Amino acid sequence: MGCACKHLKGLFPKCVSYNRFVESEKSVLLPLTIFIKNVLRGTCTGISFVDSTPLRVCRNQRILIHKTFEGPAERGKRSMGWFFGFKLHLIINGRGEILNFMFTPGNVDEREPLKQGRLLKDIKGKLCADKGYIGQALLENLSLNGVQLVTKAKNNMRNSLMSMADRILIRKRALIETVNDELEDIEQIEHSRHRSVNDFVANALSAIAAYCFFEKKPAIDIDPINDGQLNLF
Repeated sequence: MGCACKHLKGLFPKCVSYNRFVESEKSVLLPLTIFIKNVLRGTCTGISFVDSTPLRVCRNQRILIHKTFEGPAERGKRSMGWFFGFKLHLIINGRGEILNFMFTPGNVDEREPLKQGRLLKDIKGKLCADKGYIGQALLENLSLNGVQLVTKAKNNMRNSLMSMADRILIRKRALIETVNDELEDIEQIEHSRHRSVNDFVANALSAIAAYCFFEKKPAIDIDPINDGQLNLF
């Protein structure tokens, strides 16, 4: 934004100052959300992947003195340790297209958005997830909505029979982790320089919208065939 104001004034003659830009961000949050949800979303193919990723708003050393997100943000724990901020819950299809997303405080269980059902709009078929999504209540709730949760079994669980098709899908779950990495590394969805909650939401929505416009997304070629197996290309 600062670069455009300083060096590209001829291309953007009506470009406002950075402070004015930050103040105006909140006016586009709702239209941008509607645009992503109704226009940019992909189509469910019957095979989907779900995961959550942390969105840190400050370093752990600054949590006690951080004031901008005091209240909305919460401490959460991931495999890499504790963090302070939010979680992005994401569902994609096998073509790497975003089907739905939701932001929650960092301390919210990753299964909770699925239990509420809002994240499952237009999602049918198989939903691949990690072990953190295992739960009897969630399995029953998803089954009622026409969704089959596919996960690896935990070490303390009885061995359950899994079809070869499901085993293949579990191996391909790294696809959604690749999408999360692109949102973080290319779209800069996570950083610690936000001035307000509106600034955080605008940045996150802009990153998601920009990703949706990528012509080449991470993808896997998996097509179901008549015998219940999967065809890999």
